[in-house]
Amino acid sequence: MNKSKVIVGVAGSGAMGSGIAQLAAMKGHQVILVDNNHSAIEKSEEYINKALYNLVVKQKINDDDAAKFKNLISFSDNLSDFKSCGIVIEAIVEKLDIKQELFKQLENIVAMDCLLATNTSSLSVTAIAGACVNPSRVIGIHFFNPAPVMPLVEIIPGLTTDEKVIINARSLINGWGKTTVVAKDTPGFIVNRIARPFYGEAIRIYEEQLANYITIDHAMKEVGGFKMGPFELMDFICNDINYAVTETVWQQMFFEPRYKPSLTQKRLVEAGRLGRKSGRGYYTYSGNNPDSNLPDEKKYYQYIVNRILCMLVNEAIDALYHGIATKEDIDLAMTKGVNYPKGLLLWADDMGLSIVLKTINELYDEYSEDRYRPSPLLKKMVANNLKFYNL
Repeated sequence: MNKSKVIVGVAGSGAMGSGIAQLAAMKGHQVILVDNNHSAIEKSEEYINKALYNLVVKQKINDDDAAKFKNLISFSDNLSDFKSCGIVIEAIVEKLDIKQELFKQLENIVAMDCLLATNTSSLSVTAIAGACVNPSRVIGIHFFNPAPVMPLVEIIPGLTTDEKVIINARSLINGWGKTTVVAKDTPGFIVNRIARPFYGEAIRIYEEQLANYITIDHAMKEVGGFKMGPFELMDFICNDINYAVTETVWQQMFFEPRYKPSLTQKRLVEAGRLGRKSGRGYYTYSGNNPDSNLPDEKKYYQYIVNRILCMLVNEAIDALYHGIATKEDIDLAMTKGVNYPKGLLLWADDMGLSIVLKTINELYDEYSEDRYRPSPLLKKMVANNLKFYNL
């Protein structure tokens, strides 16, 4: 695949598909964006035009650049227009059967050497590829929203993905200025697997009435150093999306207790309190700013941070234990993908692995739930006085 001349196809014109199309065009590719919904196509064109206009206003590009990038993107409702593409990136609804049907159709349209990529955030790449006659050219390329801005992209080979496809896909996306990490094809990959406790444990603390959501957010920012608290971030991602990812990971991991969804978040989704996009989630929004209630006493801050952080660290260690990714890619993914203050394995070394294990064991003793069982690797590291990095 000639990276400099490949025509990029994008299936799905939502925010993610539009962002990927904009990114590819800004890297000099001719882009074909296809969606069978005419209204969605119109909104996508408006979305991209507005994004480019904002870049002009910020003086990151000029008017000529904006016009050139717009002209590189064509919009269509016909999948057959993908026939000249060297890669097609799917960014449609997170439903396995719908994705499989799309890939079946794509396989009969594009050339034999065209890469077929899914932007799925939590579904099995292998299962999507399994719908194809030639699954070896199917790969996961998971962008984070907004795609033109977020630096991380997860590359996920399926069980049958050809090694050359992995190399070509990673080379292409690296050429777009992104940081790529390679993840095993397991539910949630790296980021959406490891990040579950950031949301789930925060909600658990809130449900137990140990602290309100405002206090928890303040603690994670002021003591933990996170740029957004978990409830702010869920509202930003939108609760329907965050809940759907949690539910998908939970179900695909055979109802593993660590990923169990929250009834609190489910009720918010049922009430239409989706977050920023609906004007109300955990917070009520006026314009882009959440309501500004005050937190509870700060004496709870350290407990909140330690509990959530140790659960995150335990999840990162368990991901390493199960070979989801290398320790370097795990830490890189969490800093570049969700903007954590530092990599969780490095953080574990800084905290002291014995402290992490002690905290997890205390939670397990208190609740008697498998949700709080420590990773075997964490126990082994503590028993042998090991660290992940030579500090």
